[in-house]
Amino acid sequence: MNDFIFHNPDKVYFGKNQLQHLSEEILKLGKKALLVYGGGSIKKNGLYDSITEIAKNNGIELFEISGVEPNPRHSTVNKGATICKKENIDVVIAAGGGSTIDCAKGIATAALTENGDVWSLVSGGVWVTKALPVIAILTNAATGSEMDAWAVISNMDTNEKIGLGGSALIPKAAFENPEYSFTLPSYQTACGAFDIFNHVLDNYYFAGEATFDLVLEMQEAVMRTVVKWAPVAMKEPKNYEARSNLMWASSMALNTVLDAGTVHGCACHLMEHELSAYYDITHGHGLAIVTPRWLTYILDESTAPAIYRFGVKVFGIKENLSAMEGAKEAINALSDFCFKTLGLSSTLTDLNIDETNFKSMAEHACAGGPISGLKNLTSSDVEKIYKMCL
Repeated sequence: MNDFIFHNPDKVYFGKNQLQHLSEEILKLGKKALLVYGGGSIKKNGLYDSITEIAKNNGIELFEISGVEPNPRHSTVNKGATICKKENIDVVIAAGGGSTIDCAKGIATAALTENGDVWSLVSGGVWVTKALPVIAILTNAATGSEMDAWAVISNMDTNEKIGLGGSALIPKAAFENPEYSFTLPSYQTACGAFDIFNHVLDNYYFAGEATFDLVLEMQEAVMRTVVKWAPVAMKEPKNYEARSNLMWASSMALNTVLDAGTVHGCACHLMEHELSAYYDITHGHGLAIVTPRWLTYILDESTAPAIYRFGVKVFGIKENLSAMEGAKEAINALSDFCFKTLGLSSTLTDLNIDETNFKSMAEHACAGGPISGLKNLTSSDVEKIYKMCL
């Protein structure tokens, strides 16, 4: 196993009545706040009214930016940063899913720069150590941005979707009330669920000698949680236990407790970010299409035992098979989960994507070198995997 450092200062309020603590968390940081949100969902479920009432009753001056996109644009981030600079904002509040929280993190970062432009930081790979404080109010279990040090920002002018990271991006506090996710459509629930699942599988799981039993068991538990509770949440949107399990799985998947020195190249995420950057598709759906094909492509005698273990521990595949046979069963089980249980369409063709941009996408995903992982991938490998997804 590798050496590692664990530190996550995010304070999480989990449950039905925790928003009562919002004012105390804001007032620790200042009295002028920018509320960041997407469409109208927080107005439909009453969260918007709750936030504005809390602000009014506690002397907090609240400014707003709405319309955050599912793949948040750098231009939207820059608009938010302009408001922060003009109004001397003290704290940025994100009310929504991962895209909204990512946008808020970008705003918080760009607001403290001279030119207020987030893209120069994103494209330059700057590690952010200084930003306005962020408070996250989660409404969708998916990206884990409520407890991690990352944001992903898109520049649709250049077809780029890139991560922005830094210790300053970890929210100061996060509010996780599963009731806020009751109104999510089934499709968004499915996409979010697979995003959680893939964070574990893609980021940490296949780490070979860099891992150890405790971490493996915890990773498998989070993936099993998604497999168990995602279909329940889709059928029963107001099932509090299902939504609770998914919401906490989202946070656990990326708050680094499952990391323990095992992070590698995140092949599926790098490949999917290109799909989102070029075609603006839903991230979790793209991951679901890519992941089974990635596993199929890298399957050989050396990788089969690890993939087989995954199938046994997460999907209950029989334990008396050969490693190769068991690995194939594992990939079949994963495909069934993505395309039958979650009901996601199974090909890029279904999303009106053809191979026109695959070569450029593959080269950009690899960024001039191979993607590390269970099997290292060149740009040629990535292009072949994209074609398997058609």
